[in-house]
Amino acid sequence: MIRTAFRCRVPLLSALALSSLGSAFAASAALDALSSRDAAGGLRAALSKGIDVAVAQLGTNNGFLNDSKVSIPLPSALEKAERALSRVGMGGQGDELRATINHAAEKAVAQAKPVFKQALQHMTVSDAKGILTGGDDAGTQYFRRATSAQLTGKFKPIVAAEIAKLGLTAKYNEYAGKAAQLGLLPSQDANLNDYVTAKALDGLFSRIADEEHEIRKDPLGQASSLIKKVFGTL
Repeated sequence: MIRTAFRCRVPLLSALALSSLGSAFAASAALDALSSRDAAGGLRAALSKGIDVAVAQLGTNNGFLNDSKVSIPLPSALEKAERALSRVGMGGQGDELRATINHAAEKAVAQAKPVFKQALQHMTVSDAKGILTGGDDAGTQYFRRATSAQLTGKFKPIVAAEIAKLGLTAKYNEYAGKAAQLGLLPSQDANLNDYVTAKALDGLFSRIADEEHEIRKDPLGQASSLIKKVFGTL
């Protein structure tokens, strides 16, 4: 009985495997029918659209602060300190600091669009078809791996400049100083510019990935004929 059931399952599993391979070959054949120029152009158009949407959503007043998915919290040590400070009547400063951190990220993202567009153009044509057959966020993840170091180097000064404009350093030092007096924080905490930069980039890439997912899910609903042509073959 067991052997019979096993023999019945083998052809079924083989059929499923062949079906999966058939789909993969069909997608590959469809992409092969595209020119390398079209494949790369469609991918760049999709990621460029994702960048436009992400910047429009996050690079506006309260774009980070009012979005629970990307809102930047205080560093973990300060979160603990805030709860303790609230018990002694100083919790309002934590709220102010959190808002200022998020507003700095919003202003930085609003200025970062040309940097991301330039980095996008560095993607080679030979990479495009492999990315197109990847997962829902394959383009975003490739883009992040390939450019994160460069983008961080360019993005961090923008964050630092915005933090300076908003007086965040003074607010942070004042808040951290009070927490340190109560023994809630070490005298030297993590670099705040690095923290805000990393979180701002995380939020921006998250939004780009969301847009890439929507394009892959509904390519024919896109306005761009090139995006329809390329992603519609997948």
